[in-house]
Order: sequence, then structure tokens, then C-alpha cells
Amino acid sequence: MGYACPVCGDPQADGEHLANHLAFTAMLGDDDHEAWLDDHAPEWADSDPAALAATVTDHAEEREFPRVFADTTGRDHSGRGSDAPADAAPGGMVDPADLADDDTEPSDVLAEARELTRQRRAENGEFADENAADGDSDGDAAGDGQD
Repeated sequence: MGYACPVCGDPQADGEHLANHLAFTAMLGDDDHEAWLDDHAPEWADSDPAALAATVTDHAEEREFPRVFADTTGRDHSGRGSDAPADAAPGGMVDPADLADDDTEPSDVLAEARELTRQRRAENGEFADENAADGDSDGDAAGDGQD
């Protein structure tokens, strides 16, 4: 179960996610979300997520969503590049059960992230030198002296 945003219909996992969605979207300049909050939760800017959730869930439709992530909105928010595997989870989401036996080292994840960022920048013509953007001259973004 989850809640549909009363403004845009995007699914949210629970009341706090809905509260955060509404508030962040309003703060990022969406006039519709801000107007809705002003009408239904006038103290929204000063509320913590739990208090705001208690207010906004009274005005939101509770629904059963097959999966409450960006891929359930009917819009493409995948963020996958053209070389992403066809079976990659939309929106980069991973089933937590798949992580239970994962023994991947954090340094491996960081190295892969750096490489993917370098590839994206190269494709977009950004930062010919991958280290120019972060001021790192030895390629060691983690600062641990290991690659």
C-alpha cells in the first residue's frame, strides 16, 4: 500500500514519503504542490515529516501499488544510459532481497561510480580530465590512497 500524491498522482511508499514529496516539490518551485500545501497544510514549511504526514495523508488516496518507485508513475525516470542492461531495474531500484548475499566492497562500488561518471562526462563532452572537476590530481577520489 502507499499514497498517491493528491497533486500529481505520483505513488509514495507511505505518509512520510508523501509529505517529503509534497514539501520538496513545492520547495523546488512547483506552484501546484506549494498551493496545495498552503491550502491543506498551512504550517507545512515548519512541520517535520511525521507531523506533515499526519496532515497530508488525510487528503491523499491510499492505493495498492505493485511497486512504489518512479517506475510506477507512468513516466520514464529510469536515468539509465543507452548501454544499461535491458533488464536493469527502472530508476536504478534494487530488490533488497537481492542485496542480502552481496559481498561487494564499498571501494568497488565507488570505483564503478567514478568510472560511470567519467564515461558520462566523456559522452557529454564534460571535463576532459575526470579529476579536473573534483580537484583530485591522483585519481583517488576517496582519499584513501588506493584505487
